[in-house]
Amino acid sequence: MIDRRTALLAPFAAPALLSVSARAQAPSWRPPGPVRIVINAAPGGTTDIMGRMLAQHLGTRWNIQVVADNRSGGGGTIGSAEAIRTAPDGTTLLSSNIGPNAIAYSLFRNLPYRPDSFAPVGNMIRGPNALLVHPSIPARTVPEFVAYLKANPGLPYGSSGVGQSPHLSGVWFTQLTGTEATHVPFRGAGPLMVDLIAGNVKFSFDNLTSSVQQIRSGQVRALGVTSADRNAQMPELPPIRETMPELAPYDVNTWFGIFAHANMPREAILAYNAEINYFLGLQETKTRFAQMGGVPMPGTPEDFGNFVRSEMEKWGGVIRREGLQMDVS
Repeated sequence: MIDRRTALLAPFAAPALLSVSARAQAPSWRPPGPVRIVINAAPGGTTDIMGRMLAQHLGTRWNIQVVADNRSGGGGTIGSAEAIRTAPDGTTLLSSNIGPNAIAYSLFRNLPYRPDSFAPVGNMIRGPNALLVHPSIPARTVPEFVAYLKANPGLPYGSSGVGQSPHLSGVWFTQLTGTEATHVPFRGAGPLMVDLIAGNVKFSFDNLTSSVQQIRSGQVRALGVTSADRNAQMPELPPIRETMPELAPYDVNTWFGIFAHANMPREAILAYNAEINYFLGLQETKTRFAQMGGVPMPGTPEDFGNFVRSEMEKWGGVIRREGLQMDVS
């Protein structure tokens, strides 16, 4: 995972230059000290990759120290809670995703934070999950895999954590297909991929953005994507919803963005948002995201906030319909 992360960050080693007009329009606020980006996932997954890309970008652009700090566990809720225990002085950001900052509000009974604990700063990337199986599984299509699951009830499947979109992708998949599988949560996509390659879990739903390399190398086999449409980076993978009539409602996308303490100064939020949008507009970023199978998501803090609220409503409805409730462990 370290080698892959190094490769992903390589295009951003050189400083990016703004035009004179862009410099004139950029917010003048700068952090009063070193910046910490809390990453609420283990190394190796997309949340980690996004946090580290932004850390390198900010460090280079502002000539300051920016530390990426992984705080995984609890489906991302441990890191999210950590981020709001810090002073809202503009020196702490949170690299997060759909799980702990949208799904979790409806799923967990004892969540140590609420939506108004955070200020949305900017979205970064979105993309589908992929249904991945260990090469020992004989299925090469989704219908063949469903038949295999029915013949082998309780097959262990992994996710990047309880309450994350890969977890609920698996829950929804088994419910729609009338199959049974045993959920094994990990502290992030990186540890999950290690155990999937080793065969300790037999299948998973994982972010396509963090599993492209393993799919292409043949370490795991992808059967389909969770989005409604094919992904441009791997167009050979069919949308899962198209493979069987009972899966027609199936449509899941995941996203990764930056949050801050709700009381962070407005000028700090705008300055970070401007840098995120500049970073997303770089051709190197667009190329790297495309290679990962993801799409940049620029916009204002308000755009991101509205998007997050719509995701909370969507997944809240799914969770209520299925009667899912659990405690943060």
